Amino acid sequence: MAQASKSGQDELVLVALGGLGEIGMNAYAYGFGPPARRDWLMVDLGITFPGEGEPGVDVILPDIRFMAEQRTQVRGLVITHAHEDHIGAVIELLPQLRVPVYATAFTLGMLKAKLGEFGGKLKPELVEIPIGGRFQAGPFDVELVSMAHSIPETSGLAIRTPAGLVFHTSDWKIDTEPVIGLPTDEARLAALGAEGVRAVICDSTNALREGSSPSESAVARSLAEIIAKAPHRVAVTTFASNVGRVRAVAEAARACGRHLVVAGRALHRVMEVGIDTGYLPKDLKYLDQEEFSYLERREVVLLCTGSQGEPRAAISRIAENEHPDVKLAKGDLVIFSSRNIPGNEKVIGRVQNNLARLGVDVLTDGEALVHVTGHPRREELRKLYALLKPEVVVPMHGEPRHLRENVKLAEASGAKEAIFAEDGSIVRLWPGPARIVADAPVGRVFRDGKLLIPATDDGPVRQRRKLAAVGIAVVSVALTRKGEPIGEAEIVLDGIPATVAGGDSMEDVVLDAVDGTFESIPPGRRKDTEMVAEAVRRAVRAAIAEEWGKKPIVKVLLHVVDAKA
Repeated sequence: MAQASKSGQDELVLVALGGLGEIGMNAYAYGFGPPARRDWLMVDLGITFPGEGEPGVDVILPDIRFMAEQRTQVRGLVITHAHEDHIGAVIELLPQLRVPVYATAFTLGMLKAKLGEFGGKLKPELVEIPIGGRFQAGPFDVELVSMAHSIPETSGLAIRTPAGLVFHTSDWKIDTEPVIGLPTDEARLAALGAEGVRAVICDSTNALREGSSPSESAVARSLAEIIAKAPHRVAVTTFASNVGRVRAVAEAARACGRHLVVAGRALHRVMEVGIDTGYLPKDLKYLDQEEFSYLERREVVLLCTGSQGEPRAAISRIAENEHPDVKLAKGDLVIFSSRNIPGNEKVIGRVQNNLARLGVDVLTDGEALVHVTGHPRREELRKLYALLKPEVVVPMHGEPRHLRENVKLAEASGAKEAIFAEDGSIVRLWPGPARIVADAPVGRVFRDGKLLIPATDDGPVRQRRKLAAVGIAVVSVALTRKGEPIGEAEIVLDGIPATVAGGDSMEDVVLDAVDGTFESIPPGRRKDTEMVAEAVRRAVRAAIAEEWGKKPIVKVLLHVVDAKA
């Protein structure tokens, strides 16, 4: 690994605490100054969602201790747009930083709505920046550049420093016909390229896909045609934050004389902010889910949450026939107006199969134009590099294979250097050749109910994974002070077979193991309760493993009591 520059010499560096090597949990920081006294500007603070390997976890947040430890040098946090993987961790992690938050009106509206859900106790310094605006945060001169995406007011960041200009693309695509918001400002990008761009930190989500992304307007037209032809109820599930898609569905419903019904708290929140900021019509009429059952089948377009198979979201509950207000029947149509996030395929498939069991027709983006990506494909990436002409490219927002492919694409497009980096890599962008010069501590934090839990190897989530695989045996034993057992041990077996292959009770197997252990320990040594408990634990675990072939979690509760005369 290359050595850092001489002590005291200014550097411009980038570090990701999330978002490099994964899609989601975006959290980046730019540092300027000598290594020991850098000023920092943070960009985005998002979440990602748990998979099957994180049972019970609600969401996953980045570990930001690297920034928290030097928070007096952090000059601000800029939010590029209001998607959860860019804004979702702000409320819970901002107290560790206590810095101003810079964002546009719509993004701040979404953040304020989230603040209300958390009780409004946090009072952050929120600074509204106009679309295309510019502000100063320490040595960082930050200009917002409009980039088309699947949520309003997405901004790339032109970050000017004494070391030169860095362009942070955020999430983006080239869309000349977005349903709402502004298209990507290609003229401004070209002007930045003429000014001179030291480095581009670029979205890599679709770096494996050739061509250009279709327009959001094309999806709107397709949805309108599909809804108009449907003979019965139509339900559309999509990302709640996709305000353009919400508007397209609302307009399609109105065009064919149907009522729009909305199910899902997240959708209500987004629509309220969309109306307040002018991205949805002030006179937009929609009904709550409680009105659904009063409408004729041909009168309904249902807009609902759950496109990623979230278990408590509206479409999941509808598919299981457990929703309190919404029921679908044979011949109704559900449109999944989204693309599967990697890792969600199984849960989404489960929802779609449950709908099929109800006789409901399911339409996905593999069968019709009902969704387009909000991220650039290869031709769009080439165009961006041609406009900006960067010396250095650092791919972001992608799994390792996406980042590697974007490295090759950037090099083929004329970048002098393209750096593959992952979370924790400190990339020196200036002076000299760009390279990884150090590492920062990174990790994950689980939101587990009301608590934030570090994602450690010995934490509760790992224990839950093991519980799910092998179950638990609890053994409660009472001893006199002389070490004599009192009565029979109490046994609780959860997630463990009740009988063994020969038909005997597993509980009897455990009791035999407990009795055998006490018989093997001389009475004089039984006063060492820790030793006795560990011996019982090992014996029970081994006895169950011999009969079952799996080693369960075993807990031993040993009580020492005064024996009655």
